[in-house]
Amino acid sequence: MEFLQYPLALIVTLGVLITFHEFGHFIVARWSGVRILRFSIGFGRPLFSRVDRHGTEFAIALIPLGGYVRMLGENEPGEVVPAVAPKKDDVSLEQVSVWWRLAISAAGPAANFILAILVYWLLFVVGSTSYTPVLGEVPVDSPLAASGLSANLELVAVDDKPVSNWQQVNTALASRLGDSGAIKLETRIPGSTGSHTWQVPINIWHQGEADPDLFGSLGVVPRVPAIAGEILPDGPAALDGELQQWDLITAVNGEPVADWFDWVEQVQAAPDQELRLDIIRDGRPQQIRLTPGSKQTADDERIGFVGVAAMYNEVAFGPIAAISRSLEETWDKTALTLGFIRKMILGQVSVKNLSSPIMIAKVASDSARASWQLYLGLMALLSISLGVLNLLPIPILDGGHIVYGLTEVVRGKPVSQRTQIIGAQIGLVVVTGMVLLAVYNDIMRLL
Repeated sequence: MEFLQYPLALIVTLGVLITFHEFGHFIVARWSGVRILRFSIGFGRPLFSRVDRHGTEFAIALIPLGGYVRMLGENEPGEVVPAVAPKKDDVSLEQVSVWWRLAISAAGPAANFILAILVYWLLFVVGSTSYTPVLGEVPVDSPLAASGLSANLELVAVDDKPVSNWQQVNTALASRLGDSGAIKLETRIPGSTGSHTWQVPINIWHQGEADPDLFGSLGVVPRVPAIAGEILPDGPAALDGELQQWDLITAVNGEPVADWFDWVEQVQAAPDQELRLDIIRDGRPQQIRLTPGSKQTADDERIGFVGVAAMYNEVAFGPIAAISRSLEETWDKTALTLGFIRKMILGQVSVKNLSSPIMIAKVASDSARASWQLYLGLMALLSISLGVLNLLPIPILDGGHIVYGLTEVVRGKPVSQRTQIIGAQIGLVVVTGMVLLAVYNDIMRLL
């Protein structure tokens, strides 16, 4: 049954994104007075349809990979047979002012940006908890080592953009693909208030690479170190008093501790047994003793615990503060998407990074199984991408219609029908080529 999750995730995700996009066109067209013939989610033969009091047919069609709002006067006669025949006083698209037509074209992408803002607002209000981005062992021959960075440093900013989890680190680094110069990293010792800035040189970084290893090429090794990020009240560690917040546990009874998960395993294996801990506190090695408590699991297994939490960051905002944060997040992701498109055109980023609905289905399904927050975050990013792509000045896309409208404003007369037909043919070839390339990329990734 797992294989069914991918098409289901694709249908739900695209259904939401396309519905919002087309509703943007629909609501502004309705405000303008234009007669709307059909609002369709999907292409092809309608599986379900109903007609409202305005004579607009709302349909869900067979192929769920797009949608459209068809307006009176938008296409050649006979292309769409309206469910209710147009009346003599119905307004067609060509009868409204060029400013209304520009607004109708821009409304679809605008709706996608609004959806992203709403999703990010919800995520910021609900809040999230994630492991703090702390560097693991830095390879001696890596750019990070050459720049002076070492293990157990907490990353707090990349190129002056604050980061609180590894996903944000990855996004910030991805924005530098194809660049030369230096990546600016700001770090601090966990628990300290001061920070230090490092410059990591790059030169046409991963230019044209199909699957760049952003972390590995710099020497970034994500790690959850065995650092006491929080001493929980009334736990064995709090009652004992020897282990303190921000202590780094390096060994237990002489056995090295690799990371937080290794530390947890060693504690769980020693209920009610005194442990000799090697720690680093304020940069100095020390040795302390700690006796874990004991508790029963659901399987009646007795395991040890000490009442210590790993380093993590909680991010949450009130409803008002979340508005500005959601606007900022949407702006940043829009700039990132535009940057990728620009670099792809210039050859700084490989076109092999283009993805089709095949990969969208996989990523959407995987993120939905991981958490609803991750899935909504993906949907917001896809909504921004859909908005940006539709604003590209390619005929048959919204951006192409906007270009025609602006040209009409400057010239004082509409672009000729012949020019629009030729433009539509060129746009169809370009868009079809992009889709086929993206599908090819995804098939090669799966193979």
